Amino acid sequence: MPKIADELSALEIKKLKHPGGRWNAVINVGGVTGLQMQITPAGAKSWLLRVTVGGKRRKVGLGSYPTITLAAARERAREALEMIERGVDPVEQRRAARAALAAQQARSLTFAEAMEKFAPKKMAEFRSEKQRRLWRNSLELHALPILGSIPVDQITRADVLRVLEPIWTEKTETATKLRGRIEGVMTWAEVAGHCEGPNPARWQANLDQFLPQPSKIRQEQHYPALALADAPRWFSDLRGREGMATRALEFVALTAARSGEVRGAVWSEIDIGAGLWTIAGARMKSGRPHRVPLSTEAVALLHDLPRMDGGEHVFWAVRGGMLSDASLSATIKRMHAAEVKTGHPGYLDPMSGRPAVVHGLRSTFRQWAAERGYDRDMAEMQLAHAVGSDVERAYQRSDMLERRRAMMAAWAGFLGGEEAGQVVPLRGAGA
Repeated sequence: MPKIADELSALEIKKLKHPGGRWNAVINVGGVTGLQMQITPAGAKSWLLRVTVGGKRRKVGLGSYPTITLAAARERAREALEMIERGVDPVEQRRAARAALAAQQARSLTFAEAMEKFAPKKMAEFRSEKQRRLWRNSLELHALPILGSIPVDQITRADVLRVLEPIWTEKTETATKLRGRIEGVMTWAEVAGHCEGPNPARWQANLDQFLPQPSKIRQEQHYPALALADAPRWFSDLRGREGMATRALEFVALTAARSGEVRGAVWSEIDIGAGLWTIAGARMKSGRPHRVPLSTEAVALLHDLPRMDGGEHVFWAVRGGMLSDASLSATIKRMHAAEVKTGHPGYLDPMSGRPAVVHGLRSTFRQWAAERGYDRDMAEMQLAHAVGSDVERAYQRSDMLERRRAMMAAWAGFLGGEEAGQVVPLRGAGA
């Protein structure tokens, strides 16, 4: 055994100074074999125990001074030596304890914290702010009140069922999407090491044993569409109104495009001379570029639009930027309300009896195309829907642009009342 150094007193320890130089100074304290004080050039002091463990020299840190007093340091040194006598390496034991603590802290991550860590990755997958908002809002409204404060490694199937059961039959579509979002958060937590499977929000061989199949209880709700018989009268009513949102809604009707595609349209996408609107894939729901043939009526509408100085949007808001989705919805709601006020039923979906909405105009167009005998694939292409299988799309390189141009010209004529024999004058390209 090495010689035990003379025991320094607490006062002597307090007076110890670094002797100078670039390296840490180490001073034997005495009282316990191998106990030392380490002093940095800056004057910081800490305790070390120099020992041999299994043939290896070890420096065991015992804490900083004066947080750990001389008496406490000697007590810690004796405890460490006793551990070594029992065949326990104090350094390895400390590492194991730290690792266990880190693992425990990682596993104590709550569902709310896991959601926030997972959210940036998920948000990057969405193309629109509306999708990001819906993802977050559904979890905040339904999941967080129940799961938010629970550590992810403690969340059970019963907890997930407490979230889903109250809305599963009444709001089946919302509940179905919510289940998938909870499963996504829990999957991230598992992969990140915060919990272990099985995922309590998994459907197959798990929740499907406790909840009815969505397809058995969900009544598919289509967007209320404008009745074909009402379309010419509705379009005439629309064209008699003023406002940028009204013109955007008119353009939606003439092109059968989605509201977001029209509201986000910029002048650089449009070739008025060629009667063509080309939408980049980044703006499309499908992620693929889409070409929209513009009828004479659609081109005339664009010719007549006022432009905002320095603005790029075709249909712009008063304060700049693109119109809100609510502005188009408000327009079609006002039209229905005005009809009802005059004693008429209003613009209703013939199937559900609900007032028609903006997105329902696409269904009206699709019904018209089917009843007039237009090629199914051509009508679906106009709506920017995927046509056929992956293999079929690989071989179908044409988007039938010119054939669709003729179809959209006929559609504009129908909206103008030409088929009914009551022609509503439409603006010509040169008007």
